[in-house]
Amino acid sequence: MAQEVKPADAAGSKKTDETEASKVPLEEIRRYVSVFNAVKYAYVEPVEDRKLMQSAIRGLLLDLDPHSAYLVRSDAEAFDEDTSGAYDGIGVEVQQQPDGTILVIAPIDDTPAARAGVKPGDLIIAIDGKTLTPELIDSNPLRGKPGSKTLLTVQREGAKKPLDITVQRETIRISSVRSRMLEPGYAYVRVSAFQADTATDFEQQIDKLQAQAGAGKSLRGLVLDLRSNPGGLLTSAVQIADDLLDKGGIVSTRGRNPVADATFNATPGDRMRGAPLVVLVDAGSASASEVLAAALRDNKRAQVVGSRTFGKGSVQTVLPLDNGDAVKLTTARYYTPSGKSIQARGIDPDVVLKPDGAVKSAQADIISEAALPGHLRGEQETSGVGIGDVLEGEAPIAAALVVLKKQVASLPVATDRR
Repeated sequence: MAQEVKPADAAGSKKTDETEASKVPLEEIRRYVSVFNAVKYAYVEPVEDRKLMQSAIRGLLLDLDPHSAYLVRSDAEAFDEDTSGAYDGIGVEVQQQPDGTILVIAPIDDTPAARAGVKPGDLIIAIDGKTLTPELIDSNPLRGKPGSKTLLTVQREGAKKPLDITVQRETIRISSVRSRMLEPGYAYVRVSAFQADTATDFEQQIDKLQAQAGAGKSLRGLVLDLRSNPGGLLTSAVQIADDLLDKGGIVSTRGRNPVADATFNATPGDRMRGAPLVVLVDAGSASASEVLAAALRDNKRAQVVGSRTFGKGSVQTVLPLDNGDAVKLTTARYYTPSGKSIQARGIDPDVVLKPDGAVKSAQADIISEAALPGHLRGEQETSGVGIGDVLEGEAPIAAALVVLKKQVASLPVATDRR
C-alpha cells in the first residue's frame, strides 16, 4: 500500500538526501592519506607533495568521462584564450587522452596546423621527440612563442608508421566566420568555431550578403557550413539559431543538479527572411555546432546535409580554483527541441554525403564521441551504429547547393496580379 508523504515529511526527506550527498567519505579519505604517506616516505625517489596532489586530483576526474579534467593554470588560461579567439600556438582543437596522447578533433581553418597537414583523427604521440605523458601535458607543449617551430609525431589511420609534421607557431587570431556568394542569390557562410564574437560576426556577414543580393531583393537561400566545427560557447550557437528562427525551442540542458537546467527559445526576427537553409555537417561537427544544426532541423527551418556528427551532447562547467588552476566538470546533457539527446549518437543528416575514395581511405575511425574511452552513455546511443566521415573540400558545398536549389524550386510561385 502506498504511503502518503506529508509536506513536512517530504521536506525532511529532501534535507536528508542533501545531507547524504554532502557527507565526506571519511574511511576513503583515511585510506587515501595512508597511501599518500606510503608514497611520500617509502617510494624509491623523492616525490613533491604538489605533484602527488595534482596526480590524485587528476585521477579523481579521470574515470568520469573524457571531457572532465583538471586544468593546471596554463591550461585554464589557454581554455579562456580559446573562447576569446586569440592565443599563441598551432591552431587545433584537441582531446587529451588518459595516457597523455592528444587526439585531434579538428584543425582550425587557416592556421599553422591546417596548413601543415594535420588532420581530424590524428593522434599526437610525441612533441619535439618527447613521448607524451600526463605529466608532460601539464606544460601545454603545443603552445609557445610565435615563430618557434615544433615537431609533431602523429599516428594516422592507414599510415604504416607514425608521421612527423613540423608546425611553426604563431599568434592565432581566429576569424570564426567567413562568407561568400556561391551564385547570384545563393549565399555561403562558414562557421569554424563558436567564440565570444562569433554570433556578432555572423550577423554582420548575413547583412553584407543580403546587401549584395541587390536593392529590393533578398537572398534566395543559404548554405551554413559547420563541418569540423568542434563547438565552443553555447551562447554563441544559441544566438545564431535565434538569428535564423522566428519562434520555437533552441536547446535545453538538464543535469543532476537543477542549477544546470536551462531552456533557450527563439525570439521573433529571422535575418534570412524565411529563405531556405541547408546546414552542412560532418564527423568533426561537435557540441555547439550539433546544437545549432538540431535546432534548425527540429524547427523545420533547415535540411541537414553531410555525414553523422561527432555526438558530444554534454555540458562542461569550469570551476576556478584559488591557485589559478581549474576543474572542467561535465554537469549536464544537451537536449534538442524534439527532446532527444545528442550524446554519443550525433545527428544523422537528411541527405548523406560520402567522401571520395582517396579521402575515405586516409580517415581515422575514432572520430566519434561513442569511440572515446569512458564516454558518458547517451540516451539515444545505439551499438553498431556507423561512424561519420570527415568531408573536406568544395565538393560537399556543391552538393549542399544542389539540395538548397531543390528547396527553393519547391517553394510556391508568387503570382503577379494586375
